[in-house]
Amino acid sequence: MNKLTIRSLSELELHVGQELGVSEYHTITQAQINSFAAATLDYQWIHVDAERAATETPFKATIAHGYLTVSLLPYLWHQILSIENLKMQVNYEIEALRFNQAVTVDSQVRLRATLLSVKNLRGIAKARLEVTLEIKDQPKPAYTGIITFLYHFEA
Repeated sequence: MNKLTIRSLSELELHVGQELGVSEYHTITQAQINSFAAATLDYQWIHVDAERAATETPFKATIAHGYLTVSLLPYLWHQILSIENLKMQVNYEIEALRFNQAVTVDSQVRLRATLLSVKNLRGIAKARLEVTLEIKDQPKPAYTGIITFLYHFEA
């Protein structure tokens, strides 16, 4: 995979309107789902009870928490883009997030990202990205949305 490297706000601005890339696939395991349930105290049976989920859900398996899939954004995003000369990155906003399809256990997901805009806020880059979490071999994505990061570049 060819990761894009950005070294400054002006370099980032050159990519507005472009797809920045696609991450590697990541497999959602039951252990990861269970760990997320423990971290968030969300033990709803559709996530953690494999036997019941196999017989009582249309998915025939447990499904990942929607917010677990969203929490993968930074991990998958860093596979697409490397930002150098950076003091700090801040997660600023998520808008228009729509969950389109459940992610069943052992599914593979990957992130596709397009840079919508960059604003210069007194030297801080406010980058808006269209993101899609794709599920391998599925026509519908897990979710689509727009996220905003603030990048504080070194002077």
